[in-house]
Amino acid sequence: MRKVILNLAVSLDGFIEGPNGEFDWCLSDQDYGMAEFFFDTDTIFIGRKSYELVAGMEDQYFPGIDKVCVFSDTITDAEHPKVEIITSQKFNERVNQILGGDEGRQVWLFGGADLLTTFLEKRLVTDMLLSVHPVLLGGGKPLFKQLQNKVNLILISTQAYDSGLVQLRYTLKPEFDYSMLDAPFTNPELNNF
Repeated sequence: MRKVILNLAVSLDGFIEGPNGEFDWCLSDQDYGMAEFFFDTDTIFIGRKSYELVAGMEDQYFPGIDKVCVFSDTITDAEHPKVEIITSQKFNERVNQILGGDEGRQVWLFGGADLLTTFLEKRLVTDMLLSVHPVLLGGGKPLFKQLQNKVNLILISTQAYDSGLVQLRYTLKPEFDYSMLDAPFTNPELNNF
């Protein structure tokens, strides 16, 4: 199964956009590991609102990416040959097809917040690579919103940069299926205990 990596910039107070939708607070003074990340990535999962910001500039923003999957019920046609529109009705089928094969590299979950919530609720996120910028925005679009359930995480790594940016890499903590405790043992000898 292919990995789904959330990789995005977030302010120290948890926002992915400023109060007016701005991104001018994102540091761009160095690579911050993006060249290596692009090398390991061939597919992007992106929500409609985020996609509309880069539509028409796919090759510029996503060099070397083979497929851009836009999750939308309002966009009907993809004008770029590597863009595929995935509706909510086809979500499970297409995501399972894309992730289920061994072919391909990792998938970049680009955002936005609504799409991230869906992927977290379905436990489809493998890792979260959060580039925490040394800025407090005081408002804007929060990274996490409307999560229905707690999501426990395991810290995998940290990388601090001279600019003050800190990258945090988390994976979702595995969940134990407690319903297994209610099931009868398959070994008849153990059912006598």
